[in-house]
Amino acid sequence: MDPIFKRIILKVSGEALAGNGKNGIDINTVKKIAEEIKKVQELGVQVSIVVGGGNFWRGRTAGYIERTTSDHMGMLGTVMNGLALRDTLEKIGVETRIQSAIDVKQVVEPYTKIKAIEYLEEGQVVIFVAGLGNPYFSTDTAAALRAAEIDAEVILSGKTGVDGVYDADPNIVDNAIKFENLTYMEILNKGLEIMDSTATSLSMENNIPLIIFGIDNPRNIVDVVLGKEIGTTIKGD
Repeated sequence: MDPIFKRIILKVSGEALAGNGKNGIDINTVKKIAEEIKKVQELGVQVSIVVGGGNFWRGRTAGYIERTTSDHMGMLGTVMNGLALRDTLEKIGVETRIQSAIDVKQVVEPYTKIKAIEYLEEGQVVIFVAGLGNPYFSTDTAAALRAAEIDAEVILSGKTGVDGVYDADPNIVDNAIKFENLTYMEILNKGLEIMDSTATSLSMENNIPLIIFGIDNPRNIVDVVLGKEIGTTIKGD
């Protein structure tokens, strides 16, 4: 089978990198995800990745710590995740770049659209870290904005614990109904907590499709790129 996309944004949550644990990085899980990313790249797909940081810190739920400070801590968590993923990809022969929305130039280079596209066209994987570099904006919003900026055809969002979008939590509600297809407006109207409203609106305005799929089985990354009907596809009206 041939891939149905030429340039993608893969959104990988911090929790996905933690494996069966809730915190930190499980290197065996990272290896499995990296191996599937390599397979996607070998199909001729230009791969960019936005990583979350929830395995280290979740800014919006920090409580006692002031929100701006807390969000900056979360951004640093995404940098750590990006470094782990880059190192793992490099070890299996995938040339990889990291671009950060905050200035940590001693560690990774700053984000620029032109350089990101240049790297992708050269066949390198590009990892975007630190979200948008601003507090109060999630990494989901970062994925939506980066997708618009680099002209990605789709955002592929790998989730842990679920294999798509449901009308209720399938881990709690036995008869929860899975949606195969949705529109962004339905996401907003139904109040489905798939991504925050800013990210949803931004994706809708730029007509960028979103596919939500389960990443507990990393093989799904390849399958969704090949067009297999897994997960939930979300598009404009």
